[in-house]
Amino acid sequence: MSTSLYNPFKTFKFDNKTCFLTGQELSSLDEQIQVFPVWMMRAFDLEEKPFKMLDESIVTYKSLKLPCSVDAALAIEKMESEVERAFAAGYDAVRALPQITLFQWMSKILYGVVFNEIQTGIRQQTLTGEEMNFSQVLAQKFKNLHAMLQSLLQPMEFEGTYPFSIFISQVDNPPETFNYRDEINTLIFSLRMKDFGIVACLQDNATNNIYHEDVLRLVDNQTLHPIQFEELAARYFYSVYLFNRLPEYTYLNTPKMIYVEPMPLADMSMKPIFDHWQVKVYGQVLENFWKPWGFLLFEIIKNPDEPMSFITDENRNFVPREAIELPLG
Repeated sequence: MSTSLYNPFKTFKFDNKTCFLTGQELSSLDEQIQVFPVWMMRAFDLEEKPFKMLDESIVTYKSLKLPCSVDAALAIEKMESEVERAFAAGYDAVRALPQITLFQWMSKILYGVVFNEIQTGIRQQTLTGEEMNFSQVLAQKFKNLHAMLQSLLQPMEFEGTYPFSIFISQVDNPPETFNYRDEINTLIFSLRMKDFGIVACLQDNATNNIYHEDVLRLVDNQTLHPIQFEELAARYFYSVYLFNRLPEYTYLNTPKMIYVEPMPLADMSMKPIFDHWQVKVYGQVLENFWKPWGFLLFEIIKNPDEPMSFITDENRNFVPREAIELPLG
């Protein structure tokens, strides 16, 4: 089997006649898959719920689709079935999933959203006659995400560190919980449902897990109150914004395997990999994540040196979830 990667960003091809993953020409416009897995949309009644695009337009979850060949659709379905079974079983089964499988699952959703955003941009460009202004930095990120997603179809080995950070925790969620967030510019994703929560930075070479290693050590093997998980997710969403490198990768094609190796993140400037943490900005992120509990920014950063936390007490010790007298959200 020969290996080669498809790059839609080379010719900026994002039509509905070409498989999004392989570049193969499709025989019918009906060859499509959903961006969000059907089982998930049905389980949480998402199909007709509003999904806000970057241009502020509102679509439904169900309307987000990807043109996809039969072979690619079968590979995606196999991966999604594995994830569905694990998610249905709960935390232990999710922890047992290979990290690459979780990465593929999240990448397919996030890239699917990106694909639909690009199609919307192309349609607007056609209507206005203006040239589409697409960030080269974002194009580089999305190109790498798309290349790695092709590990669903081609044998691919990640050498050295994984290109992503994934954090999974057991969470004391109410049964009906479904809390999904993403940020496509920084390629971060969080999901809270059943008895677990996941945060994933999809292109950071595992640096955000290293950045948060002190707090991760505290929460390891703990069951979190939902407000604790949301605090942790807020920390990741802010730190990935502070991450100031554009990861680059070398792809070595051999007849039987594609080897992916991250390039070093250090650069000539000797500048730290993360920009300076600003408590007020972090507080604004946290306020948004804590909306179900109604905490406001002035409460959160009342003491700028020690912003409010439900993960640690004043002595930096872990706060057990039983000690938190707040609704589960």
